[in-house]
Amino acid sequence: MDLNDKHWRTWTLRFLALLAADLPEQQAWLGERRLTVQTAVEEVEFACSIAEGLTGRAVFTPGHLHTLRAVARRTGALDATARTARWADSLAADPAWDDVRSLARGFLHTLPDDRPLPLPLPRPLGPMPGDC
Repeated sequence: MDLNDKHWRTWTLRFLALLAADLPEQQAWLGERRLTVQTAVEEVEFACSIAEGLTGRAVFTPGHLHTLRAVARRTGALDATARTARWADSLAADPAWDDVRSLARGFLHTLPDDRPLPLPLPRPLGPMPGDC
């Protein structure tokens, strides 16, 4: 696996670790940031496009890609009103996130045992424009 593939594999796995984390961990990671559900949906779509390329290079399996696409379908089904909500608030209020959490956990549990589970969450985000 080349360095670039390793970087994107790590990015994808850490993002999935965030999606798979228990609700309190997710909310703590998001903190007071005003990231919207739309941001999460876009990140899921980005993870899918990364996984497609990595699957073509045998970094992920077709089964992994199938699971990521299921996550994308679930988040993609959120209506426009839900997408404007604050992601941290939506995690507790919308049952779609329970489905996403379960799918992400399933993805992580199909990985070879080269990494302990649970995976560490991504580094906390820095301040974003518009954050309070």
